[in-house]
Amino acid sequence: MTSDRIFYFLVVLIVLQAACAVFFVSDVLHDGFGQGSLIAFTPHLWIETVATMGLVFGIIFETKYLLEIMRHAALMRRNIKVATGALNDVIKDYFHEWELTPSESDVALFTIKGMTNGEIADLRNSSEGTIKAHLNAVFRKAGVTGRHQLVCLLVEDLLSEPLITPQ
Repeated sequence: MTSDRIFYFLVVLIVLQAACAVFFVSDVLHDGFGQGSLIAFTPHLWIETVATMGLVFGIIFETKYLLEIMRHAALMRRNIKVATGALNDVIKDYFHEWELTPSESDVALFTIKGMTNGEIADLRNSSEGTIKAHLNAVFRKAGVTGRHQLVCLLVEDLLSEPLITPQ
């Protein structure tokens, strides 16, 4: 079940519980104050009153919790957006610092995304030998020995400081 479906399911469930709560509150009020005079609360009416209060408090708790989950999800989406933008900025800065050519930048970016030399060659309509040459130039300019070190170098900057300062 997707998060949107779960959200709408919970909203429908809360609305259904609220409708039930309205019914039970009106029933308790009718039974407790029937015909204009206060009737002594019977054990059955006490149980019904406590159950109704539990339902109302449950609805309040569920609503607050659902709103908190929605705020948390929005913050997580924002963090992902910031992280994606920050990674893109870090990559561009490094590519500029290393003075990569446009072809080397393309090959490096595809490599960071996890593509093989063959896949990169197919995308760029070039040979695997050309891709290897570009990668060797990228590794030399970056001062790394392979794909893993290249990715680690770029991600390390993101992990050194928080992307969003907690409020």
